[in-house]
Amino acid sequence: MMLNLYGVDSERHDVLMTLARDARQRGWWQAYSGAIPQWFEVYVGLEEEASKICSWENEQIDGRLQTEDYMRALFQSEMIVPSDEEIDRRVAVRLKRQEKLLAADAPELWVVVGEGALRRMVGGVETMRGQINKLIQAPRINNIMLQVLPFSAGAHPAMHGAFHLLGFAGDPDVVYVEYRQGSLYLEQAPDVDAYVKLFDHLRARALSPDDSRVLLARVMDEIS
Repeated sequence: MMLNLYGVDSERHDVLMTLARDARQRGWWQAYSGAIPQWFEVYVGLEEEASKICSWENEQIDGRLQTEDYMRALFQSEMIVPSDEEIDRRVAVRLKRQEKLLAADAPELWVVVGEGALRRMVGGVETMRGQINKLIQAPRINNIMLQVLPFSAGAHPAMHGAFHLLGFAGDPDVVYVEYRQGSLYLEQAPDVDAYVKLFDHLRARALSPDDSRVLLARVMDEIS
């Protein structure tokens, strides 16, 4: 089974299977066949059901907060550049995922982003200015919390890479970790607890939401 293939413990994957099955009943992404890797379909289904999402990104902006220009620049940077049609389809999927943040049943989204992701020039000056501006505006949506982990925080225990915590009403949390050719879903309590503590550590060391907006504004001014 696909969940076993991507690292889900066979003894405790019933929750994931149920959530993904329920989400597939209204699987809007089926209209974008081929635009979503098979290993990512499970995540999209789980994301649809999540009531809370905690995200740590150190190399790029969280996909749920990316502008269209930023998305396109990322897709065009791949080792094998997709066709224009394929990029259009991938962008459409990511934008569709963003719509969930404005829905009546939108999840609570708490994002901690490393300062390096803000300063990495993706797509050029105008693209980055548009992207930083979107991040400045994002917290105006009540269910979004955004913090920046600045360079001044120094070394930290999440330098190994990005991860996402998915919380579900009445069900155990799940940790999602993506790598080049696939992803891992961690649901054993010790694993989940370790990542919950890690995220708590990150947001404790990150700038406050207000100070994060100040840094974002400074980065915006420095982009030229």
